[in-house]
Amino acid sequence: MTTLPIPSYCSRFGLAVLLVALADFLFYGQPAGINFLLFAILIAGAIVAVHPSAFSDARLWLKPAALLVALLPLVENVSPLSVSIALVGLAVFALSLAGRLRSSLARIAGQLSVFLLSAPFRLIRDFFRWRKAARRLGLRRIRLAAIAVWVMPLALGAVFLALFGAANPVIEYWFTLIDLFALLDLIQPARLVFWLLVLAGVWAFLRPRLPRIVRRLPRLALTVPPVAPPPTKSVTTIEDIVFGKAAILRALIVFNILFAMQTGLDATYLWGGVALPDGLTYAAYAHRGAYPLIVTALLAAGFVLAALRPGSETSNDPLIRRLVYAWVAQNIVLVISSILRLDLYVGIYALTYLRIAAFVWMGLVAAGLALIIARIALGKSSEWLLSANLLTLSATLYACSYINFAALIANYNVDHSYEMNGPGTSLDLWYVRSLGPSALPALDRFFDHQQKVFLADRRDGVDAMTEARYRTIQRNWRAWSFRDWRLLRYLDRNGALANPAVFEPYVPGR
Repeated sequence: MTTLPIPSYCSRFGLAVLLVALADFLFYGQPAGINFLLFAILIAGAIVAVHPSAFSDARLWLKPAALLVALLPLVENVSPLSVSIALVGLAVFALSLAGRLRSSLARIAGQLSVFLLSAPFRLIRDFFRWRKAARRLGLRRIRLAAIAVWVMPLALGAVFLALFGAANPVIEYWFTLIDLFALLDLIQPARLVFWLLVLAGVWAFLRPRLPRIVRRLPRLALTVPPVAPPPTKSVTTIEDIVFGKAAILRALIVFNILFAMQTGLDATYLWGGVALPDGLTYAAYAHRGAYPLIVTALLAAGFVLAALRPGSETSNDPLIRRLVYAWVAQNIVLVISSILRLDLYVGIYALTYLRIAAFVWMGLVAAGLALIIARIALGKSSEWLLSANLLTLSATLYACSYINFAALIANYNVDHSYEMNGPGTSLDLWYVRSLGPSALPALDRFFDHQQKVFLADRRDGVDAMTEARYRTIQRNWRAWSFRDWRLLRYLDRNGALANPAVFEPYVPGR
């Protein structure tokens, strides 16, 4: 049995403690910004330091280059999405340097999921492994008894010291120089929890390991003895009848007819401009169908994957394949119709984060359906389909990390509002202001238009307060990001604090 390298544990733990101290300096009680990028670079450097053998790889530069791509969204803006991308990039970087990363994208995704889920518990598990290794090597271990023997001496020593302080004015004076409450303030429970969480998270990257059951799965799959095929039977079961080739053929014919009817209705009312029945508005028609149609497309995708399994009898039938192509194509049209429905609804009732997420989700569903057609046409495996979908999802999320959705929502809602002569309803000022400082440029345009039309200033100072708080946060260098830098440049030219007279309080009837 191989033994654990105890010195490596000590050096890695020292690095982890150093990273915890740096995390306390960068994060605790500080705003979010460039500090996330700096800490990610520090973790990457520590990962390289504990894997010196990785320098022997001739293609080593590819791994830091890929990590840099994953960290770039943190330069643009710090958000849950950019932080998640950075965590995934660091996990891939650590596992690749440790030589534990597989080649297939689908398998890599499984490894990353298990790694990130087990990361908080890696430190505890390694602590017990260290104790076992130390016992095997005969090293001295810290026992509970060794700690307990100090309880009585320290307790009595504290009592004696207190008595000496009462009896000796010099010792009493020394006690007055010690601010016990200040010392207790330094030991904050929240700060201790923060240190422990950072230590557990950093340790997982310094010792990138996967649970033992995950490492054994490939070997178990190879050592399982082949099972003899059961004797063929000519008995037809209920399952063969209900889910057999004939049933799937009939289902595809019925499904194609139903979907063609739905597509025809959308083409008539949404694209053709035919008048709707009395009492039904285009907004209601669009909103009621947007999300159920996506569920329908997902169910259709599941049916196609189950019906045309690679190597099955149905997958080799030309007629069934053509019907599947037609049906999946109709599903893609259905998803496009859902996007148009949602676009009509947003044009009237404004844009929100959830509706943007719905647009992105619908696009991913359409791409997934197209990939199903590609898998069937090219004869690829289910693992290829999963890898292709994961690649599409990753590329989409990575692109979204560079988009300022708050500014996008604010600009759209202002431009399409009733007050700006748009087709939408009145602007929801409370929601737009809740988007944060990124909405200030759009609000400036809105109020400028209000001033020109109504010859009165509708600003009430709320936006000036928002800008003042934002500028206060941005004075801390840790809060820097490229997006905030661009917004500060705009505020320096056009903001309330740059032009105080613009934000005079509004007095009714003035």
